[in-house]
Amino acid sequence: MPKIIRGAELQTVITTFEVTPGTCDDLLELLQSAYDEVIRHQHGFIGAAIHANDARTRICSYSQWQRREDFQAMLRTPEMRRRNRKINELCKGFAPVMYDVEAVYG
Repeated sequence: MPKIIRGAELQTVITTFEVTPGTCDDLLELLQSAYDEVIRHQHGFIGAAIHANDARTRICSYSQWQRREDFQAMLRTPEMRRRNRKINELCKGFAPVMYDVEAVYG
């Protein structure tokens, strides 16, 4: 994954998922499969990471794309629409939000 840089010409997307400890691992498997098989192969994809909290009640994915439109095009593919329906069944909802990097530390 590239370094996080303020002012970089790219789109950062952070998606949060509210889950239960009983569905966390299932959703992690679906997300990992989506990144391995579909997302990382899409035009404009730069890199991503998936995080789960220690209580197993929240999952967060951090991804970077060359352009906002590249991320949006990935979401509109028939394969991701199908996968997102399955993902939605395992969580109380998820929300991808686009961000600009304002500061970097470390």
